[in-house]
Amino acid sequence: MLNGLIVSVALASILLAAFSGQMQALTDSILSSARNAVDLAIGLVGVMAFFLGLFRIAEDAGLLRHLARLVGPMLHRLFPSVPVGSPAMSAMILNISSNMLGLGNAATPFGIKAMEELDKLNSKPGTATNAMVMFLAINTSALAILPSGAVGMRASVGSEDAMGIFIPTWFASGCATLVGITAAVLLSRLWIYRSTEPAALPAADTGNMADAADYAPLAFDAPEALAPKPVRRWLGRLFWLGLAGLLARFVWDGRTESTADIITDVTSAWMLPTLVATLVLYGWVRGVRVYDSLVEGAKQGFQVAIRIIPYLVAILVVVGMFRASGGIDLIVVVLSPFTAIIGLPAEALPMALLRPLTGTGAFGVMTETMQVYGADSVVGYMVSTFQGSTETTFYTLAVYYGAVGIRETRHTVPACLLADTAGILGAVFIVNLMFG
Repeated sequence: MLNGLIVSVALASILLAAFSGQMQALTDSILSSARNAVDLAIGLVGVMAFFLGLFRIAEDAGLLRHLARLVGPMLHRLFPSVPVGSPAMSAMILNISSNMLGLGNAATPFGIKAMEELDKLNSKPGTATNAMVMFLAINTSALAILPSGAVGMRASVGSEDAMGIFIPTWFASGCATLVGITAAVLLSRLWIYRSTEPAALPAADTGNMADAADYAPLAFDAPEALAPKPVRRWLGRLFWLGLAGLLARFVWDGRTESTADIITDVTSAWMLPTLVATLVLYGWVRGVRVYDSLVEGAKQGFQVAIRIIPYLVAILVVVGMFRASGGIDLIVVVLSPFTAIIGLPAEALPMALLRPLTGTGAFGVMTETMQVYGADSVVGYMVSTFQGSTETTFYTLAVYYGAVGIRETRHTVPACLLADTAGILGAVFIVNLMFG
């Protein structure tokens, strides 16, 4: 499906640009989008290397096994083909948790690691499994607890209720997640997708998949690496006590600010360093050679980031062509009379259309819209809720599937777009209900 979609959008963009006299803009967009795609992938190298290094520390220290056994049985209902003790389960837990907390930089490397582990359970390389589709559907639904990026931008443009999107974001992202999961399950049962489903690997190839509780092919078999070192454990506790005290001082120093500003500052500035401290300290307390593990994981991250480049170029160039040709503007003109009926203003429609296509473009449109109409207007609440409760679907698909060379995406695109649509409609409903 993705192949047909790419071809259709590219050809339609050329025809539309020729009709509207935008061929020069289209030409410029092709070149700039290709360059930007490579720049984006290279920018991912450092992030990927560092966070996959952290993942390796957590793996060597035994944290992933604890996470898998704690949360794995619940996720196993969504991913029945993935053994509870698989590294894929642990990576998915870290990815979903990071997304929920608004830690996009950490979520992407964990998600790519999860996709690599899922591909090891794939009997048909190059074709997406049901587990992969489900994982992408959950990712693009962007279930969020702390939409820190959107809240921070609302505060920066002068909103007096920056945190007002919390409840709308929870509702809209919850709708998107529910629809994404349901769509992934129901579409997988259609004959056209069921017939292309990769067969399950034999139990011998998956570490006896029938006995999921015993499947734990992780890299920390040395028992001495799992036992906390007494002295290091006490030093770790002192570290957390000191950090908690410094956080309390940070909050106290900002007591003159609004509650919204304090929460925004804490979530945006403290969450990521705290995650890094958690993973590094967990490994160090258990005797893991942290530097060696970090370097080994970073090597893998570098290779993965480079491997993604061709897929990013293909997706982002086509998206750039569609924008430059005026395709988005044309869709807005056609759809705005109908979307107004359901309470989606024409001013917010470009954001709804751009969000699945381009993260930076959508963020720019959100910022401009709030500056023009006000962050605390209905339109302002709506576009910032779109930002917090949906994801850049095609970028996510290109990065995650590109990392493992998936070309036959099966029902991924319809499931993810249905999740996006549910998130947008959920946002329209709740924003109009609360602020309309």
